Amino acid sequence: MAGERDLRRLLAEADPRLLAEEFVFVSMPNETADEMPARARIEEDEGTTLVVPRAVADAHSLEYEFVARWITLAVHSALDAVGLTAAFSSALAEAGVSCNVLAGYHHDHILVRADQVEVAMAVLGRLSCSPWSAR
Repeated sequence: MAGERDLRRLLAEADPRLLAEEFVFVSMPNETADEMPARARIEEDEGTTLVVPRAVADAHSLEYEFVARWITLAVHSALDAVGLTAAFSSALAEAGVSCNVLAGYHHDHILVRADQVEVAMAVLGRLSCSPWSAR
């Protein structure tokens, strides 16, 4: 099934879902990163960035600076959809919430500071009821 491209429908059907765990970003050498279980992985010149549950990082004594909560937009967004990331990142920025965004094949994933998750969920919930959405 093809992903949704219409911004109004994407916003109306965003349905933000919060994962229960806290997550952290860690960086490690590319050659050792394959051994670590991760929810997301990005290879960079400086090493591999992993997004792992905080409990996993703590169990492996990995250093991290940013503790996040993971929000998944349940709507199946097309990879070439225009405006969804801009809409939710702008709304979060207006509320003073920083976000790190990962796009999967089916969904967009937003990582926000753990202490800002309630504000983020409220903002995302309001966004689906905004004039931009077509409920």
